[in-house]
Amino acid sequence: MRVDRIVKAAVAALEDIKARDVLVLNVVKLTSMFDRVIIATGDSTRQVKALADNVQVKLKEKGAKIHGVEGAQSAEWILIDLGSVIVHVMLPAVRAHYQLEELWAARPARKTRRSAAATAER
Repeated sequence: MRVDRIVKAAVAALEDIKARDVLVLNVVKLTSMFDRVIIATGDSTRQVKALADNVQVKLKEKGAKIHGVEGAQSAEWILIDLGSVIVHVMLPAVRAHYQLEELWAARPARKTRRSAAATAER
């Protein structure tokens, strides 16, 4: 199954159960392990579990393979491994603490010689 179809189906499954702040990150240039990271928030452990379950059901219906699921016991943060796509469903406090958006979207700041020289002149 193509990455764009997996992403579309996963996002739709999350939206079905009213996930908040759904974010899709293209991480192709950051890792060779997977292509996209989807991060979503649920308001309670019950909703986080329902969101993760719905993603699995909908993706299986479309023929995608679920490679693994972690965190379903506590349901504070559930990770669903879809191969080329990783889905994180988290409680708001957990999402705020780990800040995965910053981790996966971050690009290290590089100073060029020109910007370093301009900083030294100030």
